[in-house]
Amino acid sequence: NAEYMGARTFFILLISVRVMISSLLFINAKGEILIYRAYRDDVSRAEAMVFCQRIVARKEAKERPILTLGSCHFIHTTHGDITLVAATKGNVNVTCVLQFLFQVITLFKAYFGGNFDENAVCKHFVLIYELLDEIADYGLPQFLEADVLKLYITQGGVNAQALNDPNALKKYSVQATGAISWRTEGIRYKKNEVYIDVIESVNVLLSNKGTVLRSDVSGQIMVKCLLSGMPECKFGMNDKLVMAKDSKGKPGNDKGIAIDDVRFHQCVRLGKFDRDRTITFVPPDGVFELMTYRITENINLPFKVLPVITEHGRNRVEASVNVKAIFDRNIFATNVVIVVPIPKNTAKCQIFVGSGKAKYEPDQSAIVWRIRRFPGDMNYALRADVDLVATTTEKTWSRPPIQMEFQVPMFTASGLRVRFLRIFEKSNYKTTKWIRYITRAGQYQHRI
Repeated sequence: NAEYMGARTFFILLISVRVMISSLLFINAKGEILIYRAYRDDVSRAEAMVFCQRIVARKEAKERPILTLGSCHFIHTTHGDITLVAATKGNVNVTCVLQFLFQVITLFKAYFGGNFDENAVCKHFVLIYELLDEIADYGLPQFLEADVLKLYITQGGVNAQALNDPNALKKYSVQATGAISWRTEGIRYKKNEVYIDVIESVNVLLSNKGTVLRSDVSGQIMVKCLLSGMPECKFGMNDKLVMAKDSKGKPGNDKGIAIDDVRFHQCVRLGKFDRDRTITFVPPDGVFELMTYRITENINLPFKVLPVITEHGRNRVEASVNVKAIFDRNIFATNVVIVVPIPKNTAKCQIFVGSGKAKYEPDQSAIVWRIRRFPGDMNYALRADVDLVATTTEKTWSRPPIQMEFQVPMFTASGLRVRFLRIFEKSNYKTTKWIRYITRAGQYQHRI
């Protein structure tokens, strides 16, 4: 804990030095200022109005997230019809300021039931100003944990009863300023359970001959924590570096996977991960995203597509598509959709499928083939005869790629697997653990 407190203190000092904003603005799509909170007096409202007129009103806000006008720097992000702007004249860390803005949006969405738009802002002026006073002091970020702020700042204003209770006030203060601000003490459950979902999106582009041109997997690990007390969790995966260290002198086929671009929830102890690649954390209560990652090596594609598209002159196209599931027979994919493009000047289309349903959809200029349940190690085929309308122009068909949508439970394209989840709590209660793997299509394309 001393090491963790030291890391937290260093983080706060770093934030204090690098993220000192002068004012925070909420601007609508017309360039009108809805909320203006000045933390320091070195940026005037007139300077902010210049930014509104030149950038937001002209619909240029999404083009450049950082803009300097005169001696003032405007760092901004747009969410729906609201542009959230941090103004400063200091040499700040832009990445930290942008992260602060994203956290502000997350906070207000938690208060407004998932909405953050002009209507929500106009309905909650007083609440927003109260929260802006709490989340920053003299332009320095302070505290943005929605669960704790909701304890004493509610939709009806400040919770006076909570602030008049010395014990409750002490509890809120400890949580807000302590090492574990994301979890309150005194949480109790009759049955202690943890649910882990490993969700992966596989992105691949294959040539018309089936050669992989580009592939990667974007994954996230979601956790639903229903644990009592203040448990410490240790989470391990088949990380290549860990597996290489553990398998010295031991026979085994699992060499692990190389994980890139890892991003953790703030509850993870980064120093521990850097030393032994173990993910150690005190979890928030409820559902949260533990980590995201990306993998670019040794990707197992769940489907193999074999398309044959033949053009017979300018009046007819013949399409044949075979799709094979290359995962185990005891696994099945659900909600499989294969979009086979055909020319826009299609007049009539005769379609024959071995399984599922397929029809020509003119708005997509494609045959959409839907298969509700696709068992592993199975092969299904589609054949279509397409008659075309004669056109006066000789513009060649661009042949867009075939696209797929699917969801495959209990399968990971990256090969990632959870090796262990250990939970330590002083009462030593029994914990039920559930782990689920899901792979779905990201941009799954095959050229024709």
